[in-house]
Amino acid sequence: MTTLSPENSLSARQSASFILGLHPYVRTEAWKFLTGYYSWQSSQDERLTVDSTRRKNYEGLCQMYQKIQPLLENLHRNFIETRNNITYDIQKLYDKDPLGNVLIDKKRLEKILLLSYVCNTQAEYQQGFHEMVMLFQLMVEHDHETFWLFQFFLQKTEHSCVLSMGVGKNLDMLDNLINFLDPMFAEHLKGKGAGAVQSLFPWFCLCFQRAFKSFDDVWRLWEVLLTGKPCRNFQVLVAYSMLQMVRKQVLQESMTGDDILLACNKLIDLDADELISAACIVYAELIQKDVPQPLKDFFL
Repeated sequence: MTTLSPENSLSARQSASFILGLHPYVRTEAWKFLTGYYSWQSSQDERLTVDSTRRKNYEGLCQMYQKIQPLLENLHRNFIETRNNITYDIQKLYDKDPLGNVLIDKKRLEKILLLSYVCNTQAEYQQGFHEMVMLFQLMVEHDHETFWLFQFFLQKTEHSCVLSMGVGKNLDMLDNLINFLDPMFAEHLKGKGAGAVQSLFPWFCLCFQRAFKSFDDVWRLWEVLLTGKPCRNFQVLVAYSMLQMVRKQVLQESMTGDDILLACNKLIDLDADELISAACIVYAELIQKDVPQPLKDFFL
């Protein structure tokens, strides 16, 4: 950042000031504020009331689901297919830690995913949601908390991980960002690397969950996305930073699209702090330039 102008350097440093993250002991409660489960201005008594209301609303949705389940099974073929997909996905999850302790309750997880599918008309179930909701279940104690935190997370991040909504836009803007900041790399990706960027949709669908070495790292990145800092749609700057990790190899070996995708899939066990810092540097570079209007509208 020392290469930036004083004004942009200060802005970049202020934007990066949230990188320290949340202490694990406060994470559960803090997430309720970050997602909008609680208002930042609420008192303790008000939060108790809100939590009680959220619990009652969740129980009401569960009762509604039980009543309409036979109807869904008889009239909606997609419901049966989705329920089977959820069951299959959950069966593949590891539910125990290395010591054999049970981490998650698969039956409870299945119930939350089905209810989310039935109640959320904007974001239908997609493969990967089971892994995301599992992390919410690990964070909080009660099912109603897991359910609502997931719903609010989707809303707060502008459904950026939903395949039918935000993922396509993310990929298009990632392509635009590469064209703007790294024309040489963009030229290769348009030629031999054709299709590589569009093939990176799992990064966004899973909100980068499989790229990190620990759940704490995943939560760290998600917390940044929830703050909306240093800019909107920070996830695209994260994806750009990950692509830069393979850039040298891609150009030196003149990789094709499939080989680029394979190299990107090997980006695992990443450190969240390092990746967030790298993405902040990309943002600092971006705000120094005369940014095209589509990118300006998306990020700034």
